[in-house]
Amino acid sequence: MRTFIIKRLFWMIPTIIVITMISYGMMRIAPGDPVRANMMASGGGGDDALGTMKAGQESTAAKQFKKRFNLDKPWIVGYFLWIKNIAMPRGEKNIQPGDHWLWAYMPKGDFGCSLTIQLGTPVWDLIKDRMPVTIKLNLWAMAIVYLVAIPFGLYSAVFRNSVGDRIFSTLFFILYSVPSFWLGLVLILIISKYYPTWPTSGIYSNLPADSTYWQILLDTGKRYVLPVICMSYGSFAGLSRFSRVGMLEVIRQDYIRTARAKGLSEWKVIMKHALRNSVIPLITMMAGMLPAMIGGSVMIEFLFGIPGMGTLGLDALGSRDYPVLITLFSFSTLLTLFGILISDITYSIVDPRITFD
Repeated sequence: MRTFIIKRLFWMIPTIIVITMISYGMMRIAPGDPVRANMMASGGGGDDALGTMKAGQESTAAKQFKKRFNLDKPWIVGYFLWIKNIAMPRGEKNIQPGDHWLWAYMPKGDFGCSLTIQLGTPVWDLIKDRMPVTIKLNLWAMAIVYLVAIPFGLYSAVFRNSVGDRIFSTLFFILYSVPSFWLGLVLILIISKYYPTWPTSGIYSNLPADSTYWQILLDTGKRYVLPVICMSYGSFAGLSRFSRVGMLEVIRQDYIRTARAKGLSEWKVIMKHALRNSVIPLITMMAGMLPAMIGGSVMIEFLFGIPGMGTLGLDALGSRDYPVLITLFSFSTLLTLFGILISDITYSIVDPRITFD
């Protein structure tokens, strides 16, 4: 298993390079110009030099802007310069007093600077405050999806074609067909009218400073309810059907009939012998579920005014902020690859017959 994990981690490096190279090239050749977006954003006479340039000097300002951020070079050169800033060692000059000597040989991790959102601000500074918010939202949504969908899927398999099976299946497919953005708007309208004290915007508590810890915790928890509902309900149908099909396939196996013939209770047969083998398809879905949720949280974050990675990506896409976009895409790629690796490792834990030795 150790050799398998080391090999997979090693092959992640060229995989990420190829995927991000293609993505960076597509962004650079796509319509849109960050120089123009920056001029329009700062054209009201702000502190930025591009905003204060006169019409006759804009071409010179644009050239300086492109040279500063390597936009005057071919996209393949710009990509490798971006990779170089991430992977190059920090060097002895950047070691601070008290740092370990190995710190000089660690990668810089410089993802570049924002071109349009906050000109010159390091990309990592824009992401690090937003990343925990998006991850928390998606982990809560993922937990709710699994805690709700799997039990109902198992129930539908054990009591297939029953009234409860038909009711749950119909309800979940109705929820699946409802757009999350539309449901979010409806929830905001209903809550604002009938429960005006319930927060419908933002994710951080705005209670007075003298509020107790539990008051702040309760207020923060309320702010998670509506976004998590909108992000989770659409996955109930798919995951419950996967759970149902997996359980139906397992309970038809010979060893399940043998366990029943030995006189074991139905509860023990299902929970001890059938459940463990039926969750393998669910582990496969888990690999791509978190990255998919992060990608799907863009509209939810925008709707509820949540300062997460989704809204940052939406702003970066609209203004062609290449460093922010490629960094967010790299994060999603890395998350997907690690999700697949964790799924493969979980296979061998759930089913000892699966081995990677």
